[in-house]
Amino acid sequence: MDHSRMRKDATEIFAAGVARVDPRPMVRDALRLEGPVLTVEAGGRAAAWDLRRFDRILVLGFGKAGARMARGAEEALGDRLSGGVVAVKRGHAEPCSTVRILEASHPVPDESSVRAARAVMEAARGADERTLVLVLVSGGGSAILCAPYDRDGRSLTLDDKAAVTRELLACGADIREINAVRRHLSAVKGGRLAEILAPAAVVTLILSDVVGDELASIASGPTVPDPTTWSDALGIVRRFGIQDRIPEAARSLLEDGAAGRLPDTPKAGDRAFRNVRNIVLGSNRRAALAAAARARELGYRTLYLGSRITGEAREIARAYLGMALDCAADGVPRSRPACLIAGGETTVTLRGSGKGGRNQEMALSFLAGLGDSESRLARRICFLSAGTDGNDGPTDAAGAFADAELLEAARAAGSGPRDYLAANDSYAFFDRIGGLLRTGPTNTNVCDLQVVLVR
Repeated sequence: MDHSRMRKDATEIFAAGVARVDPRPMVRDALRLEGPVLTVEAGGRAAAWDLRRFDRILVLGFGKAGARMARGAEEALGDRLSGGVVAVKRGHAEPCSTVRILEASHPVPDESSVRAARAVMEAARGADERTLVLVLVSGGGSAILCAPYDRDGRSLTLDDKAAVTRELLACGADIREINAVRRHLSAVKGGRLAEILAPAAVVTLILSDVVGDELASIASGPTVPDPTTWSDALGIVRRFGIQDRIPEAARSLLEDGAAGRLPDTPKAGDRAFRNVRNIVLGSNRRAALAAAARARELGYRTLYLGSRITGEAREIARAYLGMALDCAADGVPRSRPACLIAGGETTVTLRGSGKGGRNQEMALSFLAGLGDSESRLARRICFLSAGTDGNDGPTDAAGAFADAELLEAARAAGSGPRDYLAANDSYAFFDRIGGLLRTGPTNTNVCDLQVVLVR
């Protein structure tokens, strides 16, 4: 069985999904100027603004896809665009002619993230009722735009917020839980940017990196009503047992908020959202469907499994392996050559001190299970799990492959998949045997894609 050919096919299928959610054409095509009227159209819905009501159009943005989104806005609006500030993950910048691009740290914020937040907030404070603001939001915005809580006589430091983020990432909390806490420890998230922008007209264009496209969780919902409370945030910290591991200033802020001693984030119906429109442009589902279409073009009998896959990465891998083995043995749920496509965002509970990401962990768990499977079936299977942003955890890889050829390479190198899995050291394992997928930053971000091929 030619596993290099299967890996090439899997890479093409993944790339087709990423191309479908390229932010530059998505933003450019969503914005349409006809005389003095700007129409924003996405997902079959359209809204229009008469530009004669405004003195300027301002772009604000944050997230891994921010630079490409800004370029799309510049191409659509031309000299109608007055300027703006967009913050992106370090290494994800692209040249823009009108919008200023700032680079910041992700996933753990640093001083560059604070500087980026200050620049965006300063620009936002200059908006008035004669300003139309395009807010460009994409995954990673929570860390990239870091403005620690500083109001009502209370404040947090960057170190306080970074420590909370590290604990949340390490304990296995999912993105909704992480963002519920971070919204309440921020001066700009959870609808607080909308408070700053009011009374300006705001159109937020969103590239979703959250399973189910829950607006309040994408970049922590800066222009969206916050459905969670101080009590919810405190409950998450207590449920994962990290209340004694986060800084005292953050814990006391959560406790005082839950006790009603601090105002909560703005909720639905708040006047801050009176002139705000939030629109989702791209999502994991759209990427997965494009990937499935490419698989069919390559001759695979394809099944789309959905875009809301969550849970522990190593456990989800076992489910994919089970389906792959059924395809290989019995031709169900698809006869060979088969392709199963899925998307979502899993989590990793850290048990060791190794290096990797959720996609590499999933591939490593898949490979470990493949090694226990009947060899005649295992040889028919190739698996790829990768992040659409090109970054899997704190590594330079998008994800990793799993197949029988790589398993043989690991055995020849004396590398046991389960030993590396126990140490959460998937990057070192796959780097050693040549199983990593390195795409470089894609400047988009809509969670992860999994591709299962069975010949």
